[in-house]
Amino acid sequence: MQNPTSIEPTRIEKVRRPNILLITADQWRGDCLSAVGHPCVKTPAVDALAREGTLFRRHYAGAAPCSPARATLYTGLYQMNHRVCRNGSPLDARFDNLALAARRAGYDPTLFGYTDTAPDPRGMAANDPHLTSYEGVLPGFTARQLLPEHERQWLSWLRSRGHRHAVSRDIHIPVGAQAGEISDGAPAYSSDETQTAFLAGEFIRWLGEQDRPWFAHVSFLRPHPPFSVPEPFNRMFKPGEGPAFARAANRAVEQDSHPYLAFAMPRVDKGNFIHGATGPLGGWNAEDFAAIRAIYYGMISEVDAQLGRIWQALKDAGAWDDTLIVFTSDHAEMAGDHWTLGKGGFFDGSYHIPLVIRDPASGAGGGAVDDFTSAADVFPTLCERLGIDAKNGLDGRSLMPFVNGGSRPDWRDAAFWEFDFRDIAEGETERYFGLKSSECNLAVIRDARFKYVHFAALPPLLFNLRDDPTELDNVAVDPAYAAIRLEYAEKLLSLRARHLDQTLAYTELTERGPVTRRP
Repeated sequence: MQNPTSIEPTRIEKVRRPNILLITADQWRGDCLSAVGHPCVKTPAVDALAREGTLFRRHYAGAAPCSPARATLYTGLYQMNHRVCRNGSPLDARFDNLALAARRAGYDPTLFGYTDTAPDPRGMAANDPHLTSYEGVLPGFTARQLLPEHERQWLSWLRSRGHRHAVSRDIHIPVGAQAGEISDGAPAYSSDETQTAFLAGEFIRWLGEQDRPWFAHVSFLRPHPPFSVPEPFNRMFKPGEGPAFARAANRAVEQDSHPYLAFAMPRVDKGNFIHGATGPLGGWNAEDFAAIRAIYYGMISEVDAQLGRIWQALKDAGAWDDTLIVFTSDHAEMAGDHWTLGKGGFFDGSYHIPLVIRDPASGAGGGAVDDFTSAADVFPTLCERLGIDAKNGLDGRSLMPFVNGGSRPDWRDAAFWEFDFRDIAEGETERYFGLKSSECNLAVIRDARFKYVHFAALPPLLFNLRDDPTELDNVAVDPAYAAIRLEYAEKLLSLRARHLDQTLAYTELTERGPVTRRP
């Protein structure tokens, strides 16, 4: 931790109390930035931020879907410790988080959007309506403008702007298209009336009210489905543009490659991606996936345009040079890779996400980091920058040395993430595999050479990423790779052993009283 007394007096206030702006764009793939060389997607606003900040090229979510991923982002803990396994898994109230920590630093952390935090039900009344949804608010945040997935607040705003038919999410169906149809037509609302534009506007209005250092979290829903976007973004990209899909020759080959995929792939529903669609994802062909991916790219461009609007508002308010900005996502999107959409499982497409940190107090700018970083690193980064300590052990580590243009010789050499596919409410997964809920999980360790996927009770996977970057050839059972499989299994075991909850493990009761020594 940086010692504030070592900082020259003229910079103390600036170092301790910058404005903090944390922006998440739900389901944004880490390769979908022009700053990292995507062949067709252009992201001028994120690129501009990266030119003044630090771009992390190998940044990974800690889990999926939304609630587990965000729990890692907000608490700095791996899933093995925060135990938010699925959407609807409560976040244990004993854990610290970035909003509570920011309050200790003197901020009023303010939320625009959502955090997908299911509250800890212990101590709450049985009939409390907060216990009927996983879309609660992370403890510590003041909610200025909520926007959960039902989007009623946005729909009401649309009606106030003359869209009298904006009474349900049917508003996402492109004009002239049928419910469930994959269409690059535009919906009835304009590019100035998207959910992203709505939240950006609410943040900008709030910004004009501030007269002291502030902390804001703007949590955009897009480019999360349903896949629909207004002009000019709806036809900005053509089907087939961009890199080739990472996938097997056909869906059947993909499903047959592992028991988990044989279970999960047929259960992905079209309605999760195109509003009004019904039936399993297997009903869509290669052309359908290409059309959907083109729309997805357009949605990324739409969000980027609103980010540019926010950057300009900060400059107009004179706040740009006093604001630390973190831009990232909760998890990524398969976007047709491996014949699927959405997030989950073990493929990189679900977990590789963007991260850009721009700190005006740093003399470095335009740096790019190729070390493996984790969503769990964001909370400890903010803790170091604000000069505060977390109230429990953390799995992530501060990225401030990278932000300041340096490096850390003792940094991790691999990415790690987890996915839990239990089904507590219905028990379908457990019945299908004949497993206990605690056995329905996987963990991944992935470096530049190999990727090892360990299932608690299903066969493991091993990919030689240098020869097979699209993760199509599982060599776990190949005798030639037996030693490598053992090496990576041992690495994963050691990683998990090192990251067992350390909250009280760094404390010892002595004759002098409790002694705490955290590294």
